[in-house]
Amino acid sequence: MIKGLGIDIVNVHRMKHWPQVNGIIKRFFNPAEIRSAKARGHSYVLSLAARFAAKEAFGKALGTGLKGLKLTDIEVLNNYNGKPDIILHGTALKAFNDRGGGIIHLSLTHEKEAAVAVVIIEDLNGA
Repeated sequence: MIKGLGIDIVNVHRMKHWPQVNGIIKRFFNPAEIRSAKARGHSYVLSLAARFAAKEAFGKALGTGLKGLKLTDIEVLNNYNGKPDIILHGTALKAFNDRGGGIIHLSLTHEKEAAVAVVIIEDLNGA
């Protein structure tokens, strides 16, 4: 059974200046996410935008928004096949577990000026 659904879209243009703003990238992304995005070369900002959209979509699927969550506690990385996954830490993991946990499904897409993320939280018990 679906416990939560969240979707978010980020205008990539809005984030293009972020790498030049002191500390803003580290405020929203953890070191593993930054390394992964930088490895994408010219797609660096596009990758950050997709990850930011995923964080927002997770908050919506959780039903709380991002209130009380550190964005660096929501880690968005790709597995060995390239599939994006959300790994929770600290405040995000606690909020997720407080709401009964489950399975997190994530899909990302981006095109030049827009990055979109969809998050579905599925009940582990299927009920």
